[in-house]
Amino acid sequence: MKKILLAITALMITFGAKAQVESHVRWSYAAKKISATEAVVLIKATIDQGWHVYSQNVKEGGPVKTTFTFAPSKEYILVGKTVEPAPITKYEKVFSMNVGYFENSVVFQQKIKLKSAKAAAVKGKLEFMTCNDVKCLPPDEVEFSIPLGK
Repeated sequence: MKKILLAITALMITFGAKAQVESHVRWSYAAKKISATEAVVLIKATIDQGWHVYSQNVKEGGPVKTTFTFAPSKEYILVGKTVEPAPITKYEKVFSMNVGYFENSVVFQQKIKLKSAKAAAVKGKLEFMTCNDVKCLPPDEVEFSIPLGK
């Protein structure tokens, strides 16, 4: 009986801890064909009011920058680097440097060259950090799979 009670207590603590995890960014994905052999993958962050995520181009010693890691594929190759719009740049005392970040929403774009006409999916993961004026949350990783269609 004690073992069952301990197991139930452990489960309740686990679920309670999960319920308290803060998340202030929602990610969405799309792809659009720009020719028979090229597509653009769109990765959008929708950010809660008062929070921000950082640019891909943050210097060493700053916050965790947004990073995209694409899984290798025989169906496509990446063309260039993932691009982003111009970030808001501001001096942040906690990092003692100017940093670029995005508020409300941001769309990152990655150009893809298709190696075949068959349907493919761009897979990978992204890492990002979310902060507001009071605190930063630990860096988070999100896996994605974006269908390119035919």
